[in-house]
Order: sequence, then C-alpha cells, then structure tokens
Amino acid sequence: MWLLTPPGVYAPNADTRLLAAALRRERLPPSARVLDLGTGSGVLAVAAARHGAGHVTAVDVSARAVLTARCNGLLAGHRIRVLRGDLLAPVAGERFDLVLANPPYVPAPSARNPPRGSARTHDAGEDGRLLLDRLCAGVAAVLAPSGVLLLVHSGLSGTDDTLKLLADAGLRADVTHRAHVPLGPVTRSRAGWLRARGLLEPGRETEELVVIRAQRV
Repeated sequence: MWLLTPPGVYAPNADTRLLAAALRRERLPPSARVLDLGTGSGVLAVAAARHGAGHVTAVDVSARAVLTARCNGLLAGHRIRVLRGDLLAPVAGERFDLVLANPPYVPAPSARNPPRGSARTHDAGEDGRLLLDRLCAGVAAVLAPSGVLLLVHSGLSGTDDTLKLLADAGLRADVTHRAHVPLGPVTRSRAGWLRARGLLEPGRETEELVVIRAQRV
C-alpha cells in the first residue's frame, strides 16, 4: 500500500506491521466502528477500512499527521474521519468496537513535557509511559460492550505495567503478538542512557515489541 509520509509524520515501521497483523486476526462485527489513536500517516485506519470496518475514526495531535491521514484515506478510496486532538479527548462520549493504538512509547531523557515537533512521534517521558498510562486508564470509556483494544509498544516501556493497568480498568488483557527487532535510530542513540537506567541490558541491540489485546467484559 503506497502512502504519503511527509517529514514530521510517523512512517509505518515494525510496530505498525505487528499491529496490522493483529488487526487482520480480528473478526469485526457488522458495521464495526473502529478508532485509530495516534494515526500518523493513517495506514492503520486505511487497513481497518479494508478489513471491513463500517466506520473508521482516526485521531492525532499533529496537524500535519491529520492532513496526511486524510489524504491517504482519499488516495486509498476510503472515507475516514480524521480528528485532531489529545488522545481520547476528540471522541469523548463515543463508543467503538475496536480501538487501535500505536502511541509514542520511547523513554526519553528530556525533561520537556510534553515533547514538541517530530519528537512527539516517539518520545514519551523518562519511563516511556507518558501516554500509555493515560490510554490504559481511559480507553474502557470508549469501548462498546465486548469492544477490543489492540495496543502496540516496546517492552522497554513496561509490558507488565500495561497489563496491570488494563486489568485495573476492568479489561481482560493478554499479549497476543511479540517480535524482536533491532533498536531503531532514536532508541539506539540513547542506548547508553537506557542501560544506565536499567531499561536495556548491556550489549543488547534489540528490543521486544508486543501487541496487547484487551477486551471489555
């Protein structure tokens, strides 16, 4: 699938492909409503439409990403509603059968909170959980009965923490997909800092990506 990915917009990567694989395994109900959080280029929103979703909404805080996702939806021949805003705020009060989320999750030494510019596509606080914790706490409110969250992030950001927070929110959560991939350019550039904090083992040049499936019960 050919997509526009201008500078400053998160381009599809290994985490995108892992989440797309998880999406393909989901059986969507008729006229399913799907939400794609942190849509970036809109690739997962388009994939959801191709997978049979009846209504697809995409959200991103970046104006450039919103414009890009709208363009890519049109180029792919799918009607996708793309909203600009902070995480779940633009869809407060709505309910979705499936929520896809690939939020920023890379631990960052910068004290700047929240990050600005292109750093918003990856930096997520010193523990990588700047958005993950908020998402885990709030996602149940936008899930329809039996609705599902598919969330991808790095093991460096605390897989067990995510599972616990989702369970605390009343969701049944499990890791369904794992992949070990080489450290990306951003993570590799701060490997020394990650090792000093105990987040990355000495000599390790890979990280584990996980997809967590959480269902409202």
